Amino acid sequence: MATPLYDERPTLTLVPSPAAAPVFKDEPATRKPLESVRKVAAHTNRVAHLARLPHTVRGYKQLGRLWLDRYHNHYPQLIADADRAVREAAGDPALAGTWKKEADKHRAEYRQHRKTFLGKTATAAGAVAGGVGFGAVTGSLWIDLIAGLGAFGIGAFHGRDRSEPGVEEALGLPADDTARTHGSVTLDDLPEGARPFPIRRAETPQQAAVCVLLAMVAENVPVVEVWDMERQPWGWQCKVRVGEGTPEAIIAKAGGLETRFDLPTNGVRPQPVVERRACAILRLVEGNPFATAPGLPYRAPKSISITDKSRLGTSVGGDSLDAAFAGVMGLVVAASGGGKTGMLQAIGEITTACYDNITIDLDPHGDGLEDLHDAVRVTGRSHEQIEAVLLFFLMLSKGRARLRAKLGMGKKWKVSKEHPHFTIVFDEFPKGSELAKRLAFDLLLVGRKEAVTLIIASQGGTKLYLGENIAQMIALKAVGPCKVGDTRAVFGDGAVAEGWLPHKLSPATDTDPKDAGHVYIQGVPGRPDEPIEYAVHETPSETLRKLAAERLEAGLVEPDQDSLDAMRTVDLPEYVEPEYDKDGDLKKPAPVELLTWERLLRLCGAEPPAGAELTDGPARAAVEDAVAVMEKAGVDRMKTEVLLAALRDFDADTYGEMGAEELKALMKQAGAGSPITLGPIGEEKNPRGFKRDRLRHLL
Repeated sequence: MATPLYDERPTLTLVPSPAAAPVFKDEPATRKPLESVRKVAAHTNRVAHLARLPHTVRGYKQLGRLWLDRYHNHYPQLIADADRAVREAAGDPALAGTWKKEADKHRAEYRQHRKTFLGKTATAAGAVAGGVGFGAVTGSLWIDLIAGLGAFGIGAFHGRDRSEPGVEEALGLPADDTARTHGSVTLDDLPEGARPFPIRRAETPQQAAVCVLLAMVAENVPVVEVWDMERQPWGWQCKVRVGEGTPEAIIAKAGGLETRFDLPTNGVRPQPVVERRACAILRLVEGNPFATAPGLPYRAPKSISITDKSRLGTSVGGDSLDAAFAGVMGLVVAASGGGKTGMLQAIGEITTACYDNITIDLDPHGDGLEDLHDAVRVTGRSHEQIEAVLLFFLMLSKGRARLRAKLGMGKKWKVSKEHPHFTIVFDEFPKGSELAKRLAFDLLLVGRKEAVTLIIASQGGTKLYLGENIAQMIALKAVGPCKVGDTRAVFGDGAVAEGWLPHKLSPATDTDPKDAGHVYIQGVPGRPDEPIEYAVHETPSETLRKLAAERLEAGLVEPDQDSLDAMRTVDLPEYVEPEYDKDGDLKKPAPVELLTWERLLRLCGAEPPAGAELTDGPARAAVEDAVAVMEKAGVDRMKTEVLLAALRDFDADTYGEMGAEELKALMKQAGAGSPITLGPIGEEKNPRGFKRDRLRHLL
């Protein structure tokens, strides 16, 4: 090979030739300051994230909020509630004074709590500062390093990010991708240009969450976040949060959302969350949400207490509806075909299984508890029976109010086998007589504390049906398919906007049960008042009849003698007293008579308790003779002393040495009870004694 000429040889140099060197025109020789700052900031952020500094800062913020919560310990809220109760009790000095003492007690406890808590905090802070200071003074780098790492670790742990990564596409996610089941989808996660689509096209929770958010945006609902999306047998369930206003906007746009999701009518069911005002549980219902609900549990005769919680139904979310009916006044409202009888039977099935409760069934129009008849102690159908029953239990509750102190029960009646509870179910309340309604109103006011409760049922909840605006004063309210006016009358004027939607339920027809037996319930003891739909257990008639027969065979509960005696010592309401003219002559008889327990049972066609029959003996003879002397004197009532004098004239051998207390004892033994008020007699306004018809009924 020929040796290259000198000109053809490459130049041996470390400096590139001008042709090979790049040329930069109009650019500074050094890096731009803004770009340098950005690079430094980005590098710093990466280092900070790697070192978990944001988590540490967030963690100490969280610890600070926790410290403040423990420092206040809910005392400001307790004090505010007590002060509000003082203002609301205006006009009742006793009640206002009670709440004033409660507010002062909370303030004193709050002061002491703050002193104690600050002392503990100062002690802990002093210990930490002392350790760090000791390390600094002694020059121990290891002590300070360990303390610093410990503080850093505590903050990073409490500030760790618990969220899942965001969604990238709507329907572009793989069908088996379920990592974001409980994640959060926000407005920033929505794919650009995506449009709403039917919920049935969603295959994963992420796709369903994006579907919900897209529909909300299209309907101008201010929802900014969707999370906890879960597939259910009947559809989808998730939680949503609005960025402004309240979840009421979802309720207002429910119809349009059903179209966006391609769901049936009433397929969008929002439930505002009480604990978080901006949030709601959203259910997108495609099928029957109660199809997999468990059936009625078997309850043996006398196997439970009226104070126990018993399963009554199931929520649309699958939770059990457990309720205790001790001391709970109730109202059940549902239109014809709404399942009102089924609701009452479900309650009756629980109350008749109790060993410490007596169930009473009143219905002036229908058949009341129907298949549970055998397990019911007293059944009233006529106006006479219903009025007598309500008067009896009104007086029994008044008697118990005075008896509680003697028995050492405190502020309310203590239910037991020896002192049972009474549950009175009054169906078709609007069809009762005016006197029955008035007695029922009075019983609603005084019966709760004395374990005499009344549950009334009606096809409407407005004044037109109930006669008075009493719906919202009753504790337990269950409303099935009805009119929107009933929803507002029972749950309040703003109930619809808050999610109480029983008027959207459909009553049954002859061929389709629809939403019969579905209710919205408020006032269940121990359960928050959330606007959620429940299905009450529907029990076949044959099953109810078998249960009732079992309970009858096991024996029905009887009232305690203490209460029966105490009710004879209280005055009757003025509106059931007979009217007399100024001469003491009867002007108008009493509209209803207070009967004994045995007489009430006979009036209602119930079996009297064992040994209640008035057999031959001194007690029966005294009743017969008392009736005879009143008929002879041509009067329908006599004072105890006058009756005893008349008996002495009638049969001196038997009654000549008898005192008034002995006569009262004989009458009580016969079932007549203690002397009752008789109305004006001569110059006496309201003496006590015995009435002829009441004694005659014992015979």
